[in-house]
Amino acid sequence: MPTFDHRVANFCAGPASMPNAVIERAQAELSNWHGSGMSVMEMSHRSGAFIEIARHAEASLRQLMGIPENYRVLFLQGGGSMQFSAVPLNLLHGQADYLDTGIWSAKALKEAQRYAAAGLGNINIVASGKANGYTRVPDRTEWQLSDNASYFHYCPNETINGVALYGVPDVPSDVPLVADMSSCILSEPIEVSRFGVIYAGAQKNIGPSGLTLVIVREDLLGRAHAVCPSVVNYEQQAANNSMLNTPPTFAWYLAGLVFDWLLEQGGVEVIYQQNLQKARTLYDFIDSSDFYHNGVDKDNRSIMNIPFTLADSELDKAFLQAADAAGFLNLKGHRTVGGMRASIYNAIDLPTVQRLVEFMARFAQQHSK
Repeated sequence: MPTFDHRVANFCAGPASMPNAVIERAQAELSNWHGSGMSVMEMSHRSGAFIEIARHAEASLRQLMGIPENYRVLFLQGGGSMQFSAVPLNLLHGQADYLDTGIWSAKALKEAQRYAAAGLGNINIVASGKANGYTRVPDRTEWQLSDNASYFHYCPNETINGVALYGVPDVPSDVPLVADMSSCILSEPIEVSRFGVIYAGAQKNIGPSGLTLVIVREDLLGRAHAVCPSVVNYEQQAANNSMLNTPPTFAWYLAGLVFDWLLEQGGVEVIYQQNLQKARTLYDFIDSSDFYHNGVDKDNRSIMNIPFTLADSELDKAFLQAADAAGFLNLKGHRTVGGMRASIYNAIDLPTVQRLVEFMARFAQQHSK
């Protein structure tokens, strides 16, 4: 049986690192889940065995996040990008507000505008950080909220730009908050009852790609437009326990293992404190260096995705080559912004971040003029 002693430090923004303990357990159960004589990959999603897996995963997630009883938890496909369409198809009536804080919120906005152009409603851009290069969240005094919005959409954590909005946005209490938490869900405690819809692609803090979580308040079900496809209709998926069509069964199972692992670590509050320490370690090093730089406003720095540049961009290629050789993979920044980026999701522990800092310090010393 393979060992896990020589796994690399994977700083990819997604698909991202998963906990070794989860991979080891999945490996042990791969061909024969709990004496069933088959792999989870082979099970019917209608079987009693998989129903048990699905129910356990949801129960663990509800415990981790404190999800109230009047919320439905959906395990769907299509990634966060599918939800860019699903949200307006389910909720857009009259006008909706969108806060533009980075490339992913801009993509969600663009998709919603397609449905507005088709006559389903209107989209109001509350504020945009594009003019400042998405280096900070526009101040609340800059926001232009619409009257009687059907919902307010935002992305609390932008993976590409490394920008985060902390705290719950200050909007009228009767306006449902819709949050794309793909890259920050389960990384810090949140009060689910403050939100109407939370959605998240799995491939960062939840599990492998192919699964998307949607947590939706029950009173928001039944509002979908007639043209909304059944597979993205929240009400229909809730009525069918996320099995209107064949769900991503193996990804669902792995997500449940990650939820159990998080509970074993002490829950979201414990992992949050670890995440703060990891981020502080890397930011403090970058800020103390003349060789590296992070341009995000300090009040809006992500604790999950930390972009940085080198003082001499001519050294970018050498840095990445040296990092790969040292076992630090996927540090190249997104093609739209360049530079470097370290994604330090829950599965990346503090010693790994400390080793990255040591490598960065050595590289800077070797290449400083």
